[in-house]
Amino acid sequence: MGEPNDQTSLRTSVGDVPLEEYHVRLAGREWTILHTGAVLSDDDEQRLLTDTSPRLPYGVSLWPASLALAHDLVARGDGLRGLDILELGAGTGLPGIIAASLGARVVQTDRHDLPMSVCRRNAAHNGVATIEHRLADWTLWDDPTRYDLIIGADVMYAERMHTHLRRIFESNLRPGGRILLADPFRPVSLALLQAIETDGWTIGLTTWRVGEHTAPRQVGNFELTPR
Repeated sequence: MGEPNDQTSLRTSVGDVPLEEYHVRLAGREWTILHTGAVLSDDDEQRLLTDTSPRLPYGVSLWPASLALAHDLVARGDGLRGLDILELGAGTGLPGIIAASLGARVVQTDRHDLPMSVCRRNAAHNGVATIEHRLADWTLWDDPTRYDLIIGADVMYAERMHTHLRRIFESNLRPGGRILLADPFRPVSLALLQAIETDGWTIGLTTWRVGEHTAPRQVGNFELTPR
């Protein structure tokens, strides 16, 4: 699915942030993503979540849901061309960068400056100049635009944000549009999806195995279609 490579850094207001490269090769193409560390296994995640040292925003790590969503988007190929796509919680930006590379018009959003800086750098690093980047807080969301596709990788983990996510889904999806969310089957995420399905949405599922061959992580790509 990809491999780590060289290191670089990003200068920020709090000093240099070291970044690693991860090369993603799909369908005969390659994208290079800068990140602060790959969180591809359960053990990786537990180490990150229990680290007591000052931590960076989670979005600057490379998460398995981002890789699974990237696979799904590449599989859609020319079907993305000309679509208006909103990416929520863009983090390092891999899914939106791939969508833009395949001809979509993409708006990438994140609430933190650092992930947005990494996201912009990754877009430039991959020769993608057509993405619009916005700092955005879901609790203060005011984007009136409607999109053909709303995407997000591991964005349902905080139950307190579910109301805000649902409001965005309902107000920003164009008639006939779809929502595509990748998630490693977190119970809190499944609860949100169940509530959405109970309200009449159709939810399709494809499953990907991401990470080390000895301990791959199962990730679901959930496609939501409103009634």
